[in-house]
Amino acid sequence: QVQLVESGGGSVQAGGSLRLSCTASESISSFNSMGWYRRYPGKTREVFAFITSGGTAHYVDSAKGRFTISRDITKNTIYLQMNSLKPEDTAVYYCSAEGKRWYWGQGTQVTVSS
Repeated sequence: QVQLVESGGGSVQAGGSLRLSCTASESISSFNSMGWYRRYPGKTREVFAFITSGGTAHYVDSAKGRFTISRDITKNTIYLQMNSLKPEDTAVYYCSAEGKRWYWGQGTQVTVSS
């Protein structure tokens, strides 16, 4: 059973930065892609950034320019660097991995205050 463990969430003021990490229990090279989703209260999870097995990053429009997804294969870890955070970025952030099935982390809360 693949496990994904996120860390790095917390509270920050608007304009600040956070870096989320997601470490997998097996080689991330085995996954077709890995990504970051977020869920607003009362809403479903929505993808906003993912990285393919070849290392290509993709973003939804709302994530371009402020968020950067990256990976360190040697550490079986992907990252999400979040800059210029806004109160509307407040959400629970989830890591995902696309393998034989979809795998999910437990989620980490990000709270941005104005």
